Amino acid sequence: MLEVVHAMYPEAPVYTSIFHPEALPADYRDWDVRPSCLDHLPLIHRHHQWFLPLYPYAFEQFDLSDYDLVLTVTSAFAHGIITNPNTLHVCYCLTPARFLWDYHAYVARERLGRVVRWVLPLFLRNLRLWDRLAADRVDHFVAISEVVRQRIRKRYHRDAEIIYPPVDVERFQLSQEHGDYFLIISRLVPYKRMDLAVRAFSQVGLPLRVIGSGRDRRALEALAAPNVRFLGRVSDDDRARHVSECRAFIFPGEEDFGIAPLEAQAAGRPVIAYAGGGALETVVEGTTGLFFREQTPESLAEAVAAFDDNDFDPATIRKHAMRFDRAAFEQRLGEFVLTRHRESLALQERG
Repeated sequence: MLEVVHAMYPEAPVYTSIFHPEALPADYRDWDVRPSCLDHLPLIHRHHQWFLPLYPYAFEQFDLSDYDLVLTVTSAFAHGIITNPNTLHVCYCLTPARFLWDYHAYVARERLGRVVRWVLPLFLRNLRLWDRLAADRVDHFVAISEVVRQRIRKRYHRDAEIIYPPVDVERFQLSQEHGDYFLIISRLVPYKRMDLAVRAFSQVGLPLRVIGSGRDRRALEALAAPNVRFLGRVSDDDRARHVSECRAFIFPGEEDFGIAPLEAQAAGRPVIAYAGGGALETVVEGTTGLFFREQTPESLAEAVAAFDDNDFDPATIRKHAMRFDRAAFEQRLGEFVLTRHRESLALQERG
């Protein structure tokens, strides 16, 4: 999404806390990226979590006085920038920070040591206070989904416009050839709930392919039966081919939005998703996919057993995905920013 926003405003510099170009796509090295003073601290590129209490300062120290409009894209800290009274600040909020506002649920599946679990809450109280007050610096919030809009209202007491993130629909095409496998594409980290899918498919014995990597891979492989294959990272072309030829895409976690299920729908493939979070806005039950209602291997296994390819029309599924195409995002966000900017200028003239 950051790449799409940058393409919309290519002359605008990108301010960020730290910038490690070797870990990012090569194109980023041509951008005008301006990292904070944290970028010079030793070890921060390898262990950025250690510097958690410093991130508010990193964003507050930016001098943005030359701009009459700033767009922040963030799930933590960037909305806390300090701007001039006449500068319009639009925040595209991915979610209020999970580790601040849903701490117990966040750490429940993270492998944090005893000392970290004891020390971390000591910092989080002050960070929550800062986060709540920093939200008042934003002129207009934009949320990526209804569930995020509700969180913004609850945590920040602010309303938000909903503009769904961009999906590169054209990169995925309908295919006449289909395999016998189900598919997951995801980072292999605890909150994605890949363990549910691995356990469910190990029970039902149907083929499951998993694309992606992460620190949970070894543990997940230990859970998996032979019918579950881990492919690791693959090329963009192989990724698109696997999506287009799978029987269905499996989405076991509760995400704020979830782009991967819409990429599968762009290829005309149905989605079997947990009935929560962004999936409730992107999957149409009975038309573009199925839901399972409990986050358990048994509930997912029941949905997979009930799945029938013949119940779904690929062309109808793809048509639904077009609502979330990149062009739709660019138009909606561009119009929102332009309209709010004009309103801001008009208020300044009247003032």
